[in-house]
Amino acid sequence: MPSESSSRKSSKGTVQIKISNERLQLVFRYAGQRYYLSTGFSDTVANRKLAEMKARQIELDILSENFDQTLGKYKPESLIAKVKAPTPREQPTEVAASLIELWESYIDFKRSSLSPSTLAKDVKRVRICINVHLPFKTLDKAVAIRDWLIANKTPNSCKRILTQISACCDWAVKSGLIEENPFEDMATDIKIPKGSKEDADINAFTQEERDRIIQAFKDSSYYKYYAPLIEFLFMTGCRPSEAAGLEWRHIANDFGFIRFEQAVVVSESGLTCKKGLKTQKKRIFPINTRLAILLKSIKPVAVCDDAKVFPSKEGRWIDVHNFTNRGWKATLSKLDGIEYRKLYQTRHTFITLALKNGMDVKDVATLVGNSPEIIYRHYVGQSREIVVPDF
Repeated sequence: MPSESSSRKSSKGTVQIKISNERLQLVFRYAGQRYYLSTGFSDTVANRKLAEMKARQIELDILSENFDQTLGKYKPESLIAKVKAPTPREQPTEVAASLIELWESYIDFKRSSLSPSTLAKDVKRVRICINVHLPFKTLDKAVAIRDWLIANKTPNSCKRILTQISACCDWAVKSGLIEENPFEDMATDIKIPKGSKEDADINAFTQEERDRIIQAFKDSSYYKYYAPLIEFLFMTGCRPSEAAGLEWRHIANDFGFIRFEQAVVVSESGLTCKKGLKTQKKRIFPINTRLAILLKSIKPVAVCDDAKVFPSKEGRWIDVHNFTNRGWKATLSKLDGIEYRKLYQTRHTFITLALKNGMDVKDVATLVGNSPEIIYRHYVGQSREIVVPDF
């Protein structure tokens, strides 16, 4: 069981014993720097006594000003390359640093600054890759790890994983756990194909297709409930996660504007609503006549400010991913002549149609939370027809 010291903030020079990745870990501060040192021991009564002995040794060294800032004096065999004294018949043998333990210590250090969605998606993805999929799990196999990722992952996924592992090793170097980062600059060599990102994958619906999709939801016996959400997405160009997080307090009482300032994301514990948006803290969206009619038609007579504008049928946050795989796909599959595209294309459709109808690039960028540069780069060329004159 964790000691009492592991549940409260330690005082200067005190070493806490915590559990990370089912291993006992020593956590302490020295000279304004926070240190994380895995013992490599599982949490048993005997091993906890050994960890406590190591903790007391560090505390005494700090008090007596004999602390080894390289941590070489305190590192267990799992995190330090120990060299055996060579004999006439054998060569020096090294025990390489464990990538698994470094990653868990790194996440423990970063946890308070990471968003719920990052912990649930990116951190979990890398943890599974390291623990389950990678055939090599020590730092001396960095090149082999890179080659395996290139061979078994998409360029985008490979680059993300290498970037995060490299960041972990940079932290480990600064924390004195390893001497150098063997993954440094590996991610920069991975080239991402153009148009692979969601914001750049633009294949907007036409205005006629947009109106047919909205009507299809209104006519659907099973998915009619979601028709207002679909129309709202097409009319505002907001991200689906932003619409899911909208509450009635975000809509002016006179239906003059909408204040986008939070989004529903997937966390370690499920769906959660987080403050802030993808590229900004908040933005204001003016409501036109059509949008006002829509919002007035769905607003209950008596409603609390924190009530959801677009709740699930059970009254909870809408799971956008689940809705896409069910309602969105099922409805579009019944529309002849309309190529299937992701729900996110509702955003691209709004931006494209706004530009075609003469809205200024800067104004559109403000409405959807992008920079004018992004609008110019990804939309302007697609939003107008090029006519070649006779000559």
